[in-house]
Amino acid sequence: MISNKHDLIVSDLKKQLNAGAYEADTKIPSENQLAAKYEVSRQTVRKAILELEREGYLYAVHGSGTFVAKRRFANRKSKNIAVVSTYMSDYIFPRVIQGINQVLSENGYSILLKTTNNSRRGEAWCMEELLSKNIDGMIIEPSQSAISCQHQVLYDQLDAMGIPYVFIHGVYESMMDRPYVLLDDVEGGRLITKHLIDLGHRRIAGIFKVDDTEGLMRHKGYVKALQEAGIPYNPDLVVWYHTKDKKTKPMEGLMCMLERGTAFQAVVCYNDEIAADVLKGLRGIGRNIPYDISVTGYDNSLLAHSQGLTTIAHPQEELGRKAAETLIGLLQGTISKKDAHVILEPHLVERTSCM
Repeated sequence: MISNKHDLIVSDLKKQLNAGAYEADTKIPSENQLAAKYEVSRQTVRKAILELEREGYLYAVHGSGTFVAKRRFANRKSKNIAVVSTYMSDYIFPRVIQGINQVLSENGYSILLKTTNNSRRGEAWCMEELLSKNIDGMIIEPSQSAISCQHQVLYDQLDAMGIPYVFIHGVYESMMDRPYVLLDDVEGGRLITKHLIDLGHRRIAGIFKVDDTEGLMRHKGYVKALQEAGIPYNPDLVVWYHTKDKKTKPMEGLMCMLERGTAFQAVVCYNDEIAADVLKGLRGIGRNIPYDISVTGYDNSLLAHSQGLTTIAHPQEELGRKAAETLIGLLQGTISKKDAHVILEPHLVERTSCM
């Protein structure tokens, strides 16, 4: 977070430089001009410029001013790969990292880990910092990927610098042509919903995350399964939630259904984490799982094992390995960007939360 005017100047100038506002070897505004623009002292401006010089963004010419440096990190092979995740929790990401690390280690690369807390602003901050470091490539899990990316210029800067990157778990709609490794979430949503239909359920509620592409795709699969079974889609049976509301909105949505008399026999949850909360909430109001209501998760995490959840298996280590292999291929020139699109197939894991 920007805490003072010095940090504001550094951050703002980085954004301009990363966006290509100045060509290499061109002069930036003088200290006096920058001091007037940001309403600070020349000393504050000088401190910010010195920091940018240390990071390789700028260089000074005595008697002439400060100029934009040529930053061709792609030609300085560091053997460092940045991995940016939304969360560094024990949910599924550690096993994704294991898969990534296995392939990168075999090829002599080291990992630089960053986390965004599923914040687009946090993602931009991470990328701005990484653009100032010596990295050969990046594997990134986009934050709130269903919302328009406001910092695409940073990805364009990676392209301009010749630094390849691979998206995992989701992709911004405007960047579907960029390399990615994804789970087929449409098919996953279809499989889990079809399983409930095959068990005889007709009124199936759904809880989906609205601000990432995984949520949208899993909902699409849910709808597809209903259509294939000839069951009309009922929007009153669907709860949508944003990242910031994940602790409250899913169960509140189900409670509202019950209060208004909208009955349901089963619930398709966005992931195992939400499903575990739903199990706790439904049991808390006296519902017997699975005899009263069947509940499904998604990801086959440790939560799914401990809660006996029927779920969709997330090939965590395989996804990590495929992402690293794809990035290595891009670095070595054995894979082209247009061919760097990998879709992994999901499969159902049956446990005791459905009947």
